[in-house]
Amino acid sequence: MRILLYAGKGGVGKTCVAGATGIITAQMGLKTLVMSLDPAHSLSDAFDLDRSLMDKNRGQPIEAGDKLWVQELDVHEEINNYWSEIHSYISVLLNTSGIDDVLAEELAVFPGMEELSALLYINKYVNEQTYDLIILDCAPTAESIRFISMPTALEWYMKKVFRLERKIFGVMRPVARRMVDIPLPEDEYFANIESLYNRLKGVDQLLTDPDVTSVRLVTNPEKMVLRETQRAFMFFSLHQTAIDAIIINRVFPPGLNDDYLKVWGNNQQKYMDLAEVYFNPLPIFKAPLYESEILGYERLFEFGRNLYQGKDPTQIFFKQIPYQFAKIDGQSLVKLHLPFISKEEIDLSKIGDELIIKIGNFKKNIVLPRAYAVMEPRKARLEEDYLLIEFGGSSEQGQERGEG
Repeated sequence: MRILLYAGKGGVGKTCVAGATGIITAQMGLKTLVMSLDPAHSLSDAFDLDRSLMDKNRGQPIEAGDKLWVQELDVHEEINNYWSEIHSYISVLLNTSGIDDVLAEELAVFPGMEELSALLYINKYVNEQTYDLIILDCAPTAESIRFISMPTALEWYMKKVFRLERKIFGVMRPVARRMVDIPLPEDEYFANIESLYNRLKGVDQLLTDPDVTSVRLVTNPEKMVLRETQRAFMFFSLHQTAIDAIIINRVFPPGLNDDYLKVWGNNQQKYMDLAEVYFNPLPIFKAPLYESEILGYERLFEFGRNLYQGKDPTQIFFKQIPYQFAKIDGQSLVKLHLPFISKEEIDLSKIGDELIIKIGNFKKNIVLPRAYAVMEPRKARLEEDYLLIEFGGSSEQGQERGEG
């Protein structure tokens, strides 16, 4: 069983990459599901599927080819299936505050419902062994990070807050009814949350198991897009999710004769070279820019063949986690897998929120989380094949001492 996440900035072509990958794997004989996690679904459009068929089977998998299904979640359908008590309470609460019924119904679809619904399906499909491969066409970066972090956040809430909150409301409810007209959640509300939590058990292990789940970051050879890809890389690394490849989409073909396009091509090459610096040693796949939209099964299949060049998309292209952020004995550390180096070869510097590591001709730029960005690298040590960089103090203190 494999799960592949295609994530990145909005508009980089994740849907085409996910759909094309699904076609390749289905033709290899694997039962494949391509699921859209983006509220603004475009998966059915990429496959050029009949919209009436999608409307008839709202939120359910639709056959898009031999051994291939696509699924666009419908959050309103999922509310009926899983969220009825939670949604009802939030709707009543909003309605009590003066918001009209229709608007209250819409506002009660709060952020996270779609992601949790997707996780419920993934857990169900894995437990029932419905498919050999699940491909996730992720929403733009921020929503993708929320999707990955949801199981951990929910587990923390259930273990630290849920039981106490349920008891407190159980005691307060009879008193509150006599004193205020704001409804408190009934026990069915908490039972609904508990039921969802039980259905999700185990999904966090799936998402962080490098033998099962791989993230592939889709980007374009442009400065702003590449910068966001760096941030996405950092956030997925924070969540201990294995990234096994980078896909650079919409690359101009070589040998352009037009002067205007040559300038674009040269700029793209500069950013592709930069991507090699940023993401080394991960493999980088490149997909050409097509002269027209990639729509329909055949066009997606052609795109997939050009992208993977005969490679099996389900293989793990890179397994070793390149770097991790950790706290060990109260120390904030960045831990990098850098075998076969000596301490004398290492040159460290920090500019803004980037840590820059130079080892001979090798250069690595790491975008730091906010907690690390305000500190300075203080010490570095080698332990077996790992470089451990200790952070402390603050950037302001480092500048006063002339460090950086």
